[in-house]
Amino acid sequence: MEYKIERQKGSVKFVFTVPNAEWDEEINAAYIKTKAKYNIPGFRKGKAPRKFIENMYGPTVFFDEAFNTCASKAYGKALSENEDIYPVDEPKVDIENFGADAMVFGISVTVKPEVTLGQYKGLTVKKAEYPVTDKDVEEDIERSLKAKSRLVDITDRAAKNGDTVNIDYSGSVDGVKFNGGTAEKQELTLGSKSFIPGFEEQVEGMKIGEEKDLKVKFPDDYHAEDLKGKDAVFAVKLNSIKFREIPELNDDFVKDTTKFETVAEYRADVKKRLTDSAERRADNENKNNMIDAIVANASVDIPDCMIESELDYMLQDFEYRLGYMYGGMKLDDYFKYTGSSREDFRKDRKSEAEKAVKTRLVMETIIKTEKVEPTEQEIDKRIAEIAEQQGKTLEEYKPSVSEHQLTHIKSDVTVEKTLNELVKANEFKAEAKKSEAKKETKEGAEKKPAAAKSATAKTTSAKTATAKKPAAKKE
Repeated sequence: MEYKIERQKGSVKFVFTVPNAEWDEEINAAYIKTKAKYNIPGFRKGKAPRKFIENMYGPTVFFDEAFNTCASKAYGKALSENEDIYPVDEPKVDIENFGADAMVFGISVTVKPEVTLGQYKGLTVKKAEYPVTDKDVEEDIERSLKAKSRLVDITDRAAKNGDTVNIDYSGSVDGVKFNGGTAEKQELTLGSKSFIPGFEEQVEGMKIGEEKDLKVKFPDDYHAEDLKGKDAVFAVKLNSIKFREIPELNDDFVKDTTKFETVAEYRADVKKRLTDSAERRADNENKNNMIDAIVANASVDIPDCMIESELDYMLQDFEYRLGYMYGGMKLDDYFKYTGSSREDFRKDRKSEAEKAVKTRLVMETIIKTEKVEPTEQEIDKRIAEIAEQQGKTLEEYKPSVSEHQLTHIKSDVTVEKTLNELVKANEFKAEAKKSEAKKETKEGAEKKPAAAKSATAKTTSAKTATAKKPAAKKE
């Protein structure tokens, strides 16, 4: 069998020529493979000669089986011999000629598009910076102290701002109770502003067991139409008062709750942790900004099938995360609850999918252009990191790594290595602060002649569901 390749923009067509002698071998192979399916009078099943089956079922009885096998082998062989051809869609097959000497058929397929790289080195990229301040450190410590706090019963004073009170209440408008306006043993943190304006402030000063009528007015933008702007009265009984006792930050507390001995050591560790996190965040953002700039400079005609395939993946990934996060929620149920559909999902995320495909194609092209190859040591380092997460050594874990896993590991290491090289090849510059920017603008204007002055500006331009709360609460 011979073939030729016809290359077109975005696609490739293989044209195969199968001599009749070779085609007859394919027919005979199909006969041997499928003859047991046919019942021929006078022969045991699977023992009838080929011609008898063809006479009874027609001369083309083995054609489909033979052609499918032949086309599959031919296509596979052609791809293996032309590694630069990378299909991205299902092939289309058509028989062009079935002559006296040979059969000719074509297989057309959409292929990975060529990328024209723009500038991807020597760029000036906006630099992200997230400096950690003393205030950030103190706020983190405060959150940790609150997480270790406890609610203490208060019996010797009235409720005040910051207390957590337990109340019964019943609301009415013009003496008539309304839906959602009654509750028992409702906990409320005074000062949280979770109830309508004026409610919490009037609870302050109440004592345990005290009953009181609170006069409030529903906001004009309240979610319930029948209550908007209405005056209401809530009969409230205070059942209990609790105060959140936050531990004092001292050396004893640090020793009891952390691995450190002193407050100074603990505070230094908090700052280091926050700084490491901020640096990782900035590093990721810088790389993303760099990739966006590189991708914007490149050009490529992305076939629709690649975008549709990416949307398929995004939909599948969303369904998995939905089930994981919300106790097995089905995708169709999610769309039903949100009033959307699969079609809406694909439409809303089409540009995101296109960007993801283009980014992947551009990165692959850069890797190929720069001939980036991970070393054995770099791959082993990544495998060792994975092994450590499972409590194993590299030597223990590496033999269990499959070829499929190894391919993914190599790919991840290659991309990471490429990104690190690109970071070195480009400049990251933080935006000047407002005062500095004004100064630079003024100095620049003074140095340039009037005719050269110019100004340029670049601008860029969910549905949610909430559970219904008692009517007394603010919406």
